[in-house]
Amino acid sequence: MADFSLTTLFVVPSTQAALPTANSTQDLVQGQVGFFLNDYSVGTAGNVAAAPYFYVAQGRQNTYLQGSKRSDKIKGPVGATAANANVTEFYKVLGCATAMVQITEVTNFHVQCGDIFTLTIRAHSSYIDTLYFNGLTRSVTIQAPCCACGADPCPDIAAVDMQALVDKLVAKLQEQAPGNNPDNVSLNNFFTFARGGSGASSKLVITGKALTKYGQPCDVAAFPHEYDRMWFRTFVYEGPATTADFIVADNCNIVATPNIIQRSSYPTGTSEEIKQLQKNYYSYQAGYLKHLYRMMGYNANYEDYVLDGAVYDTYYIKFNEFDKAAYQWGDYIPTDEMVIIAAVAGSAIATAIDGVLAAAMGVTIASATVNAACATTTTTTTVAGTTTTTTSTLIP
Repeated sequence: MADFSLTTLFVVPSTQAALPTANSTQDLVQGQVGFFLNDYSVGTAGNVAAAPYFYVAQGRQNTYLQGSKRSDKIKGPVGATAANANVTEFYKVLGCATAMVQITEVTNFHVQCGDIFTLTIRAHSSYIDTLYFNGLTRSVTIQAPCCACGADPCPDIAAVDMQALVDKLVAKLQEQAPGNNPDNVSLNNFFTFARGGSGASSKLVITGKALTKYGQPCDVAAFPHEYDRMWFRTFVYEGPATTADFIVADNCNIVATPNIIQRSSYPTGTSEEIKQLQKNYYSYQAGYLKHLYRMMGYNANYEDYVLDGAVYDTYYIKFNEFDKAAYQWGDYIPTDEMVIIAAVAGSAIATAIDGVLAAAMGVTIASATVNAACATTTTTTTVAGTTTTTTSTLIP
């Protein structure tokens, strides 16, 4: 869902080690980020909660006809003036440069000796779905091993033969696609296949491979960063594959159970992502030199404070206009606002920002050290209260 909040981005330079402790917004040097109270004095963890409101401000490189870059008035739901709080949502996203890949285990095979069955994998990602209708769909068909049925010819395959069945399926999945047709894409280009367990506990383990990182274009005005993740669904059904597989006709006669034990995720806070945010959220904030526009939505005069290769924690503050009743010039459409602050993960400045925002919002902010698995920790603050959730999964 699109977010139409009026957004201001503050990227803290990697060289900034601490928040300002004195002076005012006019004294900020190029790139320096700080918190300031309603009287433009410095905001700290000790005084921000009691203030009527506070600002986030950053010193500009381009100061012609402009002062420091500044947010609108923000008031969290704590302190003596909490009745005037305008914050509707606050959360921190911990940086994680490595995305998790999807892992699916296929278990509980209900296959009789000598039966023919098919495994179909349907993979999706932003790039894959531009090439293939309804995702990249590939199927392999094998025959279950022959075995001694005994007096009953219809039982499921015995434990001693289950391992052989999974091994046979793995070998088939690992085969290279025949011929030179570029559409003959091998499944092992995107997945790794292995047998887990042994005997009756044998299972097929399918692991998605990490996506290829695409090169950066030379044109600085391009928007090169694209969010992408690969996820897939698995079907195991009786009989051979058919030409109708791509429309999910393979959802009948299921003979095994796929279990997603790890869902794929996006990397968060990479330097490429923050660079893209700088472009996205500067176009309407340039107070001059509009003739620098080469294309709609991009202003070549944006200031870049991102350190290549660094991972950033990001803070999101969504809030309504402060004391909108004070504006009497006529009807207008209210628009909520959002401030994004990006700071190098685990840095001293990130810890200092944690302290100020925790005091302003009345919450405890998790640090990167407790997030070794790169789950996304979200602390949300509203005027009604505070909730904290942690998740490491996405809908496939």
